[in-house]
Amino acid sequence: MANMHDIARMAGVSLGTVSHVLNNTAKVREPKRTRVLEAVQSVGYQPSQLARGLRRDTTNTIGMIIPDITNPFFPAVVRGAEDVAFSNGYRLILCNTDNDHSKEIIHLNELRTYLPAGLIVIPSNFSELAKQAESYRQAGTGVVCVDRLPKNWSGDSVTANNEAGAYNATRHLLQLGHTRLATITGPLHLTNSKERLAGFKRALKEAKLHLSPEYSQETSFDKQGGHAKTLILLRLIPRPTAIFAGNDLIALGALLAVREVGLRCPEDVSIMGFDDLDLAETTNPSLSSVSQSGYQLGTTAARLLLDRRQGDDSPAKHVVLETLLKLRHSAAPPPQTLQASSSMVRHRGSKRKRT
Repeated sequence: MANMHDIARMAGVSLGTVSHVLNNTAKVREPKRTRVLEAVQSVGYQPSQLARGLRRDTTNTIGMIIPDITNPFFPAVVRGAEDVAFSNGYRLILCNTDNDHSKEIIHLNELRTYLPAGLIVIPSNFSELAKQAESYRQAGTGVVCVDRLPKNWSGDSVTANNEAGAYNATRHLLQLGHTRLATITGPLHLTNSKERLAGFKRALKEAKLHLSPEYSQETSFDKQGGHAKTLILLRLIPRPTAIFAGNDLIALGALLAVREVGLRCPEDVSIMGFDDLDLAETTNPSLSSVSQSGYQLGTTAARLLLDRRQGDDSPAKHVVLETLLKLRHSAAPPPQTLQASSSMVRHRGSKRKRT
């Protein structure tokens, strides 16, 4: 296997010149630079990223840690980060924690040995990332948290406006005429879950509606949890006429539960999700949801990280991206409103017939 000494000999230049060309650490005159690149190409030389890292105290890799690779929301975040990283000459190393903080710690410790240029993290459940990230920052490696924030986090972050998104979704359900609303939140130790619940409660408070504890259920961000908690809500008396779900996977479980007990959505129960995954358009009925761009979360985090690499030493930045309400067919006026409207139509029709 060819090495830098072989490249220098073939190009007729010094070892230092080869190093400057490959690492872009100094300007090399074009004739010498061309000879070096031709020699590299002819032998198929691949420089060792780890060796480069040892010389520079960093590599051109960016570590990214996500909590659940099977959750369809997170791949878009990864894709956004990877697109920005790749276009700027960086490569992404992806780690999955399964929402397990002990696994997150292992990834954090092992990624440090790769000398990454930066770290993008969607924290796990009960994450103590703030403690582990400090050693990265002391070594000059930027760390950006995305989507949710760990306890005592004071570094850079990129999140969606969860509170406003949930507020707007709930307000829409109220405007449709719903007064018996319920919510199924994600785990409330996560900042995004707490913010969405706060938005839901704010809308109810403005409408002067009281939320009894049993109408607020907490579960994991998955279809199984949404299904189980919806069955509980549907047994309540009075039964809620609308459910705001903490994410689209929970909403999908809610749709299945409504169908399972012989009810219809939205005729009997309206359902609103959060995330606006691609599947929201393909459910039956199609799912109304709060749209947040996972791709934009990823690109924004990567750009923020690269800005730090290029010398931005301003105070910690907390970027909050706006959400958008996407209305489809899973939310409609409550049953009594529909019945009243039908009665009015029948009454008007019969009146016209008498005249």
